[in-house]
Amino acid sequence: MNAIRKHVICRSCHAQCGLIVDFDESGRPIATHGNKYNPAYAGYSCIRGRELLNYHSFSTRLTRSLKRDSDGELAPIGWRDAARDVAEKLSAIAEQHGPESIAIYIGTFGYNTFPAQAFALALMEAIRSPKIFTSVTIDQPGKGISGALHGKWLAGGYRHPEWDGLMLVGTNPIVSMNGGLGMNPAKNLHAALKRGMKLIVIDPRVTDVAKKAHIHLQCRPGCDAAILACIARQIIEEDLYDKAFLREEVEGFSALKETLAPFTPDVVAKLAGVPAEQLVEAARLYGSFKKADISCGTGANMSGFGNAAEYMSKVILTLIGHWRRAGELKRNVGVFIEGFPAIAAGSGSIPAWGFGTKLRVRGLEESISGLPTAALADELLTPGAGQIKALLVLGGNPMLAWPDQIKTYEAMQALDLLVCFDPRLSKTGQLADYVIAPKIHYETHGTTALNEFIGNFGGGWGYEEPYAQVCDPILETPEDSDLCEEFEFFHAMAGAMNLNLSVKTKAIINPEKAELHRTVFPAGGPQPDPLEAWDATLNGSPVSHREVRNDPEAFEGKVLGRQAEIVAPKPDDWSTKLNIGHPAMLDELTEVAKQLDSDQDSTEFPYRLISRRLKEIHNSNWHESNLQRKRMPHLPAYMHPDDMLDVGVTAGDIVKIESARAAITCVAVEAADVRRGCLSVPHAWGVNPDENDDPLGAGGNTGRLSFNDRDFDKRSGIPIMSAIPVKIERAS
Repeated sequence: MNAIRKHVICRSCHAQCGLIVDFDESGRPIATHGNKYNPAYAGYSCIRGRELLNYHSFSTRLTRSLKRDSDGELAPIGWRDAARDVAEKLSAIAEQHGPESIAIYIGTFGYNTFPAQAFALALMEAIRSPKIFTSVTIDQPGKGISGALHGKWLAGGYRHPEWDGLMLVGTNPIVSMNGGLGMNPAKNLHAALKRGMKLIVIDPRVTDVAKKAHIHLQCRPGCDAAILACIARQIIEEDLYDKAFLREEVEGFSALKETLAPFTPDVVAKLAGVPAEQLVEAARLYGSFKKADISCGTGANMSGFGNAAEYMSKVILTLIGHWRRAGELKRNVGVFIEGFPAIAAGSGSIPAWGFGTKLRVRGLEESISGLPTAALADELLTPGAGQIKALLVLGGNPMLAWPDQIKTYEAMQALDLLVCFDPRLSKTGQLADYVIAPKIHYETHGTTALNEFIGNFGGGWGYEEPYAQVCDPILETPEDSDLCEEFEFFHAMAGAMNLNLSVKTKAIINPEKAELHRTVFPAGGPQPDPLEAWDATLNGSPVSHREVRNDPEAFEGKVLGRQAEIVAPKPDDWSTKLNIGHPAMLDELTEVAKQLDSDQDSTEFPYRLISRRLKEIHNSNWHESNLQRKRMPHLPAYMHPDDMLDVGVTAGDIVKIESARAAITCVAVEAADVRRGCLSVPHAWGVNPDENDDPLGAGGNTGRLSFNDRDFDKRSGIPIMSAIPVKIERAS
C-alpha cells in the first residue's frame, strides 16, 4: 500500500509546526507526523499535533451551530440563520444601550485563526465599540507594558544559534514553545549546550530546562522581580556592564542604580529562599556572556509584579548590551509580516497606557497590552451606563481561563447575549445563547504569518530565517455538517447589520503605514472566499501569500531566498534611547522592595499553588482526546513528597486545596521536582461552579481560587493567578 503524503501547518498552538499527514490509497487519513526535512522544525511534532486527525472526529465535536430555544435547551441552527439572528440582537442591544455595551473576548486560539481575528476587529470597529478584550492581559501583559517603557532596539537581539548564554524565568520552552529556543526547542537546547552555551533558570520547579541548567534558582514563587533586580544590582556593583553602550544608547542609569540599592543578595536570598552565593554566581555568569537572551513566561507574569519582572529582564539585557550592532546581519527580514527597520538604535519610551478607553471599575484603563480582561466580569455585572450586555467569545473559554471563576459564572449569566465560537460545547458554551461551530485545522487554509507577527512583540517567538509555509485544506468537513470559517460569520453579521467592514492588515507593524493597506468589504457585497480573507489580513506584506503559494516547496516549509539586512548605524540626528530608569517602572520596583521586609509565611495558607503547562493538554483544549486522557486521566496536584507526608496524603489521594476565595479538589501526585511549600496544578481544567467537582475527571478549576479584584496590577488588571496562597488537606 502506497501512502499519499500531504503537508499541513499545525494550528493546535502558536508554534504552527510543519506536519505531514499520510493518506491511504482510498484517501483516508491514517497518520500524522513531523517533517524531518522542514528547515524550521526539523521533524518536531508534539503529541497534540500528532493527534489532530482524531480532533476532527471527536464525539464531542459540533457539526452544526446551536441556538438556545425558549425551553432553555440548545438546538441546531444553520450558521447563516444564526448570523442573522445575532446581528439582529446586537443591533437592538446597541440601539438600546449604546455600541459600547457590546464586547468581544479573543482567546488564545483566536490568534490561530488569523483572518477571524482581523474580521472580528473590523466588525467591532464598524459597530463603534472599543470593548475588545484578549487573553494577553491574563497571560503575559508585562511584555507589552515593559517593552513600551523600556523602548525597542530596532535591530533586535541575538537568536539561539548565536547565544553563549540564556536565562529563563518562569518558562519551560520544551512544553510551552516559548523562550527563544526556536521551533524544535529540545533539539536546539541540546545543540546550544553542546557548543558551550550556559543556562540559568529561575523557577520553583525542576522543569525540563531546569534539569539542564548550570544554575537553577529554585525560588519561592512570586519573587522573580526581586531576583532579577538583585542580579541587575550585582552586575552594576561588580562593574560587569557595558559602559560604552550605556553612554551612547541608554538613559536612566543613575535612577535605576539608586532604586536597586535595597536588593542586596543577602536580603533577596531570604525573601526568595535561595542561597545568596547563588544569586551572586548567577549575576557573574550572566555578566560574562557576550551574546545572550532572557525570557520570562507566564510564571513571572501571573504571580505578581509581572511588569517589573519583564522590565528587569530587558534592563539586564541592556546593561550587558546584548543587542545586535551596526554591521551585523539580521537574517530574518520578514515574509508575511513587515518587521522593524534594521537600525542599531533604540526607539525610546512610548506610552504604555492611557489610550482613551477606560473601564468603570477599579480605575482600570486600556494599556498597550489591551483592556484588562480580569475586570471584564465586573463590567458585565456592574449596572448603569456602559454596562456590557453582549459578549462574543472567539477562540477562548472564559469559564476555565479567567481568574475568579465564581464571579465569571455570575457575569456570564447576567448577559443579554452570549455568543461562543467553538468546535465543541465548552464550559462557556454551556451558558451561551449561540454556539457557532467552525471549520477547524485541516479543513482550512493556513500560513505561518501568526508566528512572524507575535515574533515582533514577544521574545522567543518567530523564526531565525525568512521562513514561510502555506497549506490548503486537506480534509473535507464532516458529512451533513454545516460549518463556517469564523471570518465568514463576522462578514455575514456585518452584512445583516448593513455595515461596511474595513479590515486592517496585520502584515505591517507601523500603524500609520498599516492604515494605508485596509481592505473594505461593502455592506451587501459578496462573501469573500478564504484566500481573499487572507489577502485582506496580509495586505501589504513583504511577500504576498499568493506569491508564496505559487512555490510548491513552500507547502513543505521553506526558507525564502530573501537577502539578510546589514544592520545600519543610527542616523546622526537620532535622539531616542533605551530607558532603563523609567519612573513608572522604578515605582513598581519600589513596591517590590517593600516585599523584602515582609513575612512570606502564612499560618492559615502556608502553601503556594503555581500553575503549569502540560504536553498533553493545551489550556482547556484536548480534554476530549481519549489518548490524552489515558496519559492524563485526572487533574494532578504535584506535591513534594515531604509536603505530602506533612499533610498526611499519599499518591492517588484526593486533596482539597483551599484559598481565601474558594476550594477545589485534585488528585495528589508525588513530585520531587516541586519546591517544598508549593504545589503545581495545571490551569484551565475543571467544571462550572454549579456542577460538582469531579476530582477523578476534570478536577477543579484553579481560577476559582483567585480573586479578580485583589492584589491586581493597576495597569493590566491581572491578579495573582499563580503563587496563590492555599492550604491543603486530604479530602473526605
